[in-house]
Amino acid sequence: MGIESALGEGFFTTKIDALSNWARANAAWPMPMGLACCAIEMMAFAGPRYDASRFGSEVMRFSPRQSDVMIVAGWSTYKMAHAIRRIWDQMPDPKWCIAMGACASTGGMHRCYGVVQGVDNYLPVDAYVSGCPPRPDALLHALMKIQDKIKTEHSVLLDS
Repeated sequence: MGIESALGEGFFTTKIDALSNWARANAAWPMPMGLACCAIEMMAFAGPRYDASRFGSEVMRFSPRQSDVMIVAGWSTYKMAHAIRRIWDQMPDPKWCIAMGACASTGGMHRCYGVVQGVDNYLPVDAYVSGCPPRPDALLHALMKIQDKIKTEHSVLLDS
């Protein structure tokens, strides 16, 4: 049972952008950056109850060279920001970033000199997840927003 039998006598046409973006969107492998309590909810996101594998993101990659989406979960200190930025720079293009939780998005309740008031001060964030800590289904929603962004805004021509 191949695609020839499913399509019958006809033929299949598409644009290379649509095909490439469809494949990329459904195989966005996350790089978990669990810095605080939001990481517990991020682990639940990858578990069987919320089933991130429906979106092709069940494979958490701890190597930045194998990741497409960085999920920053929790508050970040200025000291840690340099390490996070270095890991971000090691990820291959195209790449996307999710700021998970109030602390990653705005610094949250940590208004002190050592805490970065939002990871968007040193990373380009594509999706924000609100909550303290946010539920795993909110992270799934952010992942779906990233998938839509990949399908509509990215082009193969940008890869060169």
